[in-house]
Amino acid sequence: MDVVPITRAVPLLLTARLRLVAADAHFGAALAAFHERNRAHLAPWDPPSSADFYTEATQAQRLHEAAAAFEAGTGYRYLVQPIGDATRVIGSIHFSNLMRGAFQSCTLGYALDQAFEGQALMTEALRCAIAEMFSVRVNLHRIQAAYRPENWRSAEVLKRLGFQDEGLASDYLFIDKEWRVHRLSALLNKGFIAPGAWQPTEVSPDVLTTWAPIPERRARTSSS
Repeated sequence: MDVVPITRAVPLLLTARLRLVAADAHFGAALAAFHERNRAHLAPWDPPSSADFYTEATQAQRLHEAAAAFEAGTGYRYLVQPIGDATRVIGSIHFSNLMRGAFQSCTLGYALDQAFEGQALMTEALRCAIAEMFSVRVNLHRIQAAYRPENWRSAEVLKRLGFQDEGLASDYLFIDKEWRVHRLSALLNKGFIAPGAWQPTEVSPDVLTTWAPIPERRARTSSS
């Protein structure tokens, strides 16, 4: 049984200091510039990338694919911008691996420009984006996030947002030339709307009164 959102997510979210705008190919140059100036900063936390990853063409293509996923409701990527600058990208939030059915969950990834760290901007952006994922429009039940234990900034952000620790995963991702241990955490949507089809099936009283356990048979043993 699948559970689909009532509508797709809102493509533009606003906080006190930030714009969260849905992925669009025309941000290719701005996103390429973001990754280029944060190349060394993000290297310890991101999977390896090819040289063309940092080009406008590659980022535009990735954004085009993300926009299609956004429209289809199979993934939601937002670019983070300062509230007064609609041309510069200072971060990214991505709800990927979105699964419906009995799972109703996704994986959260995010990155912030090094020059903007220490201002609680990612906490502000994620709080807004997660509220959209847990809204009736998207109606996810669970969001999972994984981070390297030494990434204390991510640990603090997720803790402030209410994510619960779920333990360590060995060799979780290949990052910075080695398989790396990651700590798993998750946030549950207490307002999740379960579909009517998920309600328990009523059992006929006749079934309850006529059922009887099957007598237990003792196993035969042999000796030699």
